[in-house]
Amino acid sequence: MKRLVTPAFLVVVCLLGLAELGARVFFSSDITGRFSYGYDPDAGFNEHPDGAVELYRAGGRRFHPQSFMKKRPAGTFRILVVGDSVPRGPSFQAAYPWQLGEELKRRHIRAESINLAVPGYGPRRCQIVLRKILEFDPSLIILHVNDANKWEDEREWRRSREFLGWHPRHWLMKSFIFRRLYEAKLEKVFWRLVPDEIRLKFAQNDADAQVAASRDPVELEARIRLAKETTQENVALVRRQNLPILLITQCRLQGKLPDVQLTDHGLDDLAKRLVAPGVYHLSMKEALGEVPPMSVFSNYSAHLREFGHQFLARKICLLILANREALGVSPGAPAVAGEQPEAGSPRRAAAGRLDDRMPRR
Repeated sequence: MKRLVTPAFLVVVCLLGLAELGARVFFSSDITGRFSYGYDPDAGFNEHPDGAVELYRAGGRRFHPQSFMKKRPAGTFRILVVGDSVPRGPSFQAAYPWQLGEELKRRHIRAESINLAVPGYGPRRCQIVLRKILEFDPSLIILHVNDANKWEDEREWRRSREFLGWHPRHWLMKSFIFRRLYEAKLEKVFWRLVPDEIRLKFAQNDADAQVAASRDPVELEARIRLAKETTQENVALVRRQNLPILLITQCRLQGKLPDVQLTDHGLDDLAKRLVAPGVYHLSMKEALGEVPPMSVFSNYSAHLREFGHQFLARKICLLILANREALGVSPGAPAVAGEQPEAGSPRRAAAGRLDDRMPRR
């Protein structure tokens, strides 16, 4: 009778154990929140004993690396921007949160403009980030309102719930190594190897389901309704803290050249109804309608070119200055979140300075 536990088997078990240990020791940031899929409120936030907060790319939450003090420095106007890939921008310094800080700096306003946008985040996961950042003493919260990414939110929610279960079929998935191998096999290898006719007959991969959802009128109506409901909840949440909030409603291109137009899926009407003392609104459709659409949009997925981010940042800056007194904006020496520390200075010595991993200006 053959031995079940052979030397080769033990070697494989030891190698897998070492790989799991190595992943958890040397890649702990990747594992932190990795299998919460964006539903862990603390993922990507590293709070230090000295009061500094560091944003980093944790599993399931790819922040632009930045750092700032948890307690807002005296006399500083702190802006926290929450949203999806649109406000995250094509790069850190090209995105409108950074550009907004630059606009305020040129007007000698002491300000921090911190980009907390995460690509692929829909209304539900944006709300989790929003709840967390209320701890960071904001002067103004900018919420980028978009009806996209509902499907991604729901998929990641199912994954996060599945990972919490202790059914025997989930035991191997508790291992970081096995979980990543499983996801890579399913999404990066397996579906590409299976012939289309077989795959379409027996199953449907994420890309197929995502495209189908984006074209389904029922799903489109549901995602717009969800965006409206969560926006109302978010405004109420922020106002209970007596904080001001600026709603920036997304628009996207519709139609074909030369008759391309901008559509907002009814988000503008929603935001306008929510405007009240402490609640402000900026419509991208109205703001960007002043320039040729193709000069500001990079494609039909609502992403902006760098010029579009700059243009939008100016509009936000003018809105803030027009409500300077109500928002408590005071002039002072310029200090913009995201700037890199001087050579040799402590990395977290000042609030709002960019992580060392970001490129120099």
